[in-house]
Amino acid sequence: RARTRIAVSVPVILETGERRVFASAADWPGWSRNGRDESTALDALLVYGPRYARVVSRAKLGFAPPADRSALRVVERVRGNATTDFGAPGAPAKLDTAEVGADELARLRAIVTAGWSAFDAGVGAARGKALRAGPRGGGRSLMAIGEHVRSAEVGYLSGLGWPFKSDAKGRALVERTRAAVIEGLAASARGDIAPRGPRGGVRWTARFFVRRLVWHALDHLWEIEDRLA
Repeated sequence: RARTRIAVSVPVILETGERRVFASAADWPGWSRNGRDESTALDALLVYGPRYARVVSRAKLGFAPPADRSALRVVERVRGNATTDFGAPGAPAKLDTAEVGADELARLRAIVTAGWSAFDAGVGAARGKALRAGPRGGGRSLMAIGEHVRSAEVGYLSGLGWPFKSDAKGRALVERTRAAVIEGLAASARGDIAPRGPRGGVRWTARFFVRRLVWHALDHLWEIEDRLA
């Protein structure tokens, strides 16, 4: 049985754009929130700690959300880009280039899987219920949100440099996309994917790939939950 970890200090990456700042927990991919400045981004990260804890509790990794902002320790600042200002973490950090060994790969894979499980549970809980429109969620239907998350993951595989094509449909397509994510993550961690593409573009590292992918799934999970409230 996993022992609960007391969060004494949480290393945080701050990504600063022109209009928006993202605060991302360096060791906990997917726990990433934004604000208009560093202070509001850190506040948002703290507020979402318990929601993130409910997700990763499935993986039994010993995450405990911090009780106050003093536990959040900024360890790296990166310059954001147009993606940052659009509303997604888009600038890799130096910490994202760290090697991913076998134990860390297993941990990252567990977080990815926990994120998918939580997302699927959220979709299941909302099925047949009305989602309110509004600033938090916009107007996508539940089915459209699910397809948006899946198709985005295909785009993330492209960023990683891992090819994916499938003629499957429905749930089979979701499962094949997710299998490709796990395969691509492992290949990147092993160093089997060249760091640059054939046209010279820099590919995503395994850590940034996971950080972006889990953030996206959880952001839409929480959208669904908020639109049901």
